[in-house]
Amino acid sequence: MGMYPHERSLVRQLADYPFAIVGVNSDRDREKIKAKIAEENISWRSFWNGTEGTRGPISTKWNVSSWPTTFLIDAEGIIRHRRLRGDRLNEAIETLLAELGHEVTIKEPNEVDEAPALAGQESPEDAEESQPESTEDLATDRAADPA
Repeated sequence: MGMYPHERSLVRQLADYPFAIVGVNSDRDREKIKAKIAEENISWRSFWNGTEGTRGPISTKWNVSSWPTTFLIDAEGIIRHRRLRGDRLNEAIETLLAELGHEVTIKEPNEVDEAPALAGQESPEDAEESQPESTEDLATDRAADPA
């Protein structure tokens, strides 16, 4: 919950760069998740970890033991950082984008206009409707093996 303003800021600032946020929600009640997505204006893909909550298939596969946990994955699907937040996360994102030839300086969330989602981004309603019923797709993605 405390990271949502920062995440919204990153989505807005990095909309024109090779960057994406993927969330995993551990709430056991899927209806609560839908409400939270709308309430927090979450416009990025957010997967449900299943009825097992924090012991669901995604957190188990990725060895997540605390929430929230962040993974920064590069363009090759390699996990480059884990558990970064705030300025350290911003700096790591800037570094990875620089490796791809994009010079970016990430601003603090309070310095970014909280305008509606940019064109081409899903609205919270669209994001919620497009959520897969299963976590299978994410769990079998190239970066899904944290080892």
